Amino acid sequence: MKTPAPLKFGHKPETIEFWQRLVREALSVSTPTPFYICSAQPIAERISELEAALGTAGFGTKNSKIKIQNWLSCKTQPVAALLKWWHGQGRPIEVVSEFELQAALAIGFAPENILVNGPAKHSWLQKFFLRGLSVNFDSPAEITKLLPIAKKLDWRCGIRFNTSEEFDPENPQFPTQFGFTHDEAVAALKKLLRAKVRIETVHFHLRTNLHSAQVYQRALAEVAEICRIAKFSPQVIDLGGGLPVRHVLSRAGKVFDGEFGLRAFAETLRLAAKQFPALREIWLENGRWISAGSGVLVVKILDVKERRGLRQLICDGGRTLNALTSIWEQHKLLPVPERSGAEVLTAVHGPTCMAFDQLARIPLPRSLKAGDHLVWLEAGAYHIPWETRFSHGHAAVLWHGEKGLKLVRERQSFESFWGVWK
Repeated sequence: MKTPAPLKFGHKPETIEFWQRLVREALSVSTPTPFYICSAQPIAERISELEAALGTAGFGTKNSKIKIQNWLSCKTQPVAALLKWWHGQGRPIEVVSEFELQAALAIGFAPENILVNGPAKHSWLQKFFLRGLSVNFDSPAEITKLLPIAKKLDWRCGIRFNTSEEFDPENPQFPTQFGFTHDEAVAALKKLLRAKVRIETVHFHLRTNLHSAQVYQRALAEVAEICRIAKFSPQVIDLGGGLPVRHVLSRAGKVFDGEFGLRAFAETLRLAAKQFPALREIWLENGRWISAGSGVLVVKILDVKERRGLRQLICDGGRTLNALTSIWEQHKLLPVPERSGAEVLTAVHGPTCMAFDQLARIPLPRSLKAGDHLVWLEAGAYHIPWETRFSHGHAAVLWHGEKGLKLVRERQSFESFWGVWK
């Protein structure tokens, strides 16, 4: 069987060295595998890069009347240490569930720095009597149930649009379940205006890994037309998702962000702002783009097999337990210690009893052996929240901040794994 050509992920050498150093430090104190390491440093770098690109379009300058606000998507990486660090930066947080709202409040976020999104909020949000929240309604039922509370507590209200650019990625002929359609949005805006609530925001979410900034351009034009019909001038545009993740390939080997430029995105926002004369703020919720590069997964090789021309590494962590995104993504794998020599087609498997449990099938050095470790990069988005307990416990989590590396979650014990049952 011919070995495929090596995959090109585009990481800078200093990025590789950064994670290798942290992994070696974690292993030196006998941290049990599998484990995740999360760090604030890549997030700070990514935010700076985005803000610099927006600056080229005039945002963030003293002459700009429009403020850019980056919100932390709590669902993307609900790690307490990350939320504490973000809160310390004076930045706001976006939540989509009851647990996430409770977590944000527990960390110390003030209600005016919390944005509530997501469907079916009317089933739980009324439990929280919080003045000054930002809330984007997702359906007519939400408005009916929450409108009196929104008015009483002076919420900054908005509605989520289901634009024609939003669809099920696996079945593009079908729409997603979120937000208001064109006619529903017009009716909802008119209702909120009549009720004299604090209606300020229009919101849409364009899935993940968009190939071009033109998708934003079309969606914004559609939203502007709906606002014109409803005679509504929003002060805030809330853009969820969209920016393609860095250094990640599709299962077919395609670079997700190969055609997407941050400057083109910034220019799209600059031109779109002209369609909204009352616009004062643009909110960005780019969870994956901000946090994917802020985490790694570390697993240990337990066994090695070879059959039908394929080398197989059996590890103590993998897709089923720790990295469900490997179903549709390929991430760079680093051996620790470093291994060299001839590469062969290698499948990296987790420890569960499923053929599904395959982290990667890529060329790796034949010199890899049991006891070595593998580092799965770009594990800072949706890995911990999608972690499973399939016959094993949750992994340990370490946080790297200003004071160095710290264990912030123990590996799950059997007592915790089994003790939930009454």
